[in-house]
Amino acid sequence: MSSPHNGINTPLSRRSFLVASGMGLAGTARGTTAPAAAANVPQGRKLAKSTILFFLCGGSSHIDMWDLKPKAPIEYRGPFAPIATTAPGIELSEHLPLLAQQAHHLNIVRSVGATVNTNDHHGGYYHNLTGHAPDITFVTLGNNRTPVADDWPFMGSVVAAKKPARPQLPSAITLPHKPSRAPYTRPGQFAARIGPEFDPLYINGSHKNPLEFHAPSLVLEGDVSPERLTNRRELLSTVDAARRDFETNASPKTWSNQQKRAVNLLLSSSTTEAFNVAAEPAALRERYGETINGMSLLLARRLVEAEVPFITVFWKGDTALNKKCKSAGSWDTHGNNFNCLKENLLPEFDRGFSALIEDLSDRGLLDETLLLVSSEMGRTPKIGDRRSGGVAGAGRDHWTHCLSNVFAGGGMSGGQVYGATDRFAQFPADRPVTPAHIAKTVYHAMGVDDIEFQDREGRPYNALPDGYPLTELF
Repeated sequence: MSSPHNGINTPLSRRSFLVASGMGLAGTARGTTAPAAAANVPQGRKLAKSTILFFLCGGSSHIDMWDLKPKAPIEYRGPFAPIATTAPGIELSEHLPLLAQQAHHLNIVRSVGATVNTNDHHGGYYHNLTGHAPDITFVTLGNNRTPVADDWPFMGSVVAAKKPARPQLPSAITLPHKPSRAPYTRPGQFAARIGPEFDPLYINGSHKNPLEFHAPSLVLEGDVSPERLTNRRELLSTVDAARRDFETNASPKTWSNQQKRAVNLLLSSSTTEAFNVAAEPAALRERYGETINGMSLLLARRLVEAEVPFITVFWKGDTALNKKCKSAGSWDTHGNNFNCLKENLLPEFDRGFSALIEDLSDRGLLDETLLLVSSEMGRTPKIGDRRSGGVAGAGRDHWTHCLSNVFAGGGMSGGQVYGATDRFAQFPADRPVTPAHIAKTVYHAMGVDDIEFQDREGRPYNALPDGYPLTELF
């Protein structure tokens, strides 16, 4: 097993309490932002102030959720039936009844062709989080292809770099975990070449205590007391010690920016208040579902109210499902696909995501908040994964040739379907797009029309030359 690249998972000493596990000091600063151009917004269209990306880790089954094929042979369509929704002409899986009542807000893009050269999770994360197809190193290194400083940036980091900085909370926050467990950290979720100061702040949560969230970088460790923290001289001494312990070559400017952000977070009462989902009414928590994924979506809504521009919720799998689903407990349903979806994954997803849409709508926040459901891949339309016994194992393998993405809010009209797949949901058949188009649509909704940056020599480059926004959805 080769070692991680560029110190992404380099351990730090206990003194370096201001240095985040994923707070941004994860590589070399490779670029700076170019001045942002004014967004070209058509009259009457409001820009989204925030985006919530709900990423279904493992590869969710498009054919069993968003793109059912009731006329296909049974070996493709499986046992799930489509049901009518509040949007005329749009049908969803029978196991998404709550979302069916919110379908007039949904915009389903069924023709995302995300073919990658590896057909694995690392490549799928990278493609769908950055908009860039994986390079040859994803083939040569496989699971050892951890994040590197020259990667293309995560779409949330691009938004964070181009939107005004928040006074306390950072512009990009990710919860309730960082996929995947070290040393297999998934590429694509970091700022990379645009500079680690735009990495998300990672907030951790657990299945055991779903109402509790914390940022590992904000925990006081060692001999650092709250009293010492408020003493400027002592604080700077501690920061200097942390800097000596920091084992990358981040520039002094990068360190200064990170130091300032960390101190602001530590000293801000609004930081801890924003993370306090226990303060929400019990009935609302119950509506979301008091699971780690449900409470992460509720926390995401609180962060929208705190005006954080980009919030990512990575679905946190339950290892109790590993054996049942032949997976790591998430959406990677290599075996027993239909029972895992019907009994575990879909009810939790249906409840939490429908609650988020309903909650934002009730508060008048949906039109200014873009929601995006994505994943690293779809699942094989033909049932049967050899790793779980073939047809008898009732699994669906990785399928990077096609997946569905779902938008809601953010100035979109709602109740729309964009594109179509063939009769087996194997390949895009009408209006094919790629993850680049999805990322460009996020930028468009947020009013981020300028995604140009500068490298260390001051030369401009475009963070995503390919694709165009799906403006028909707005």
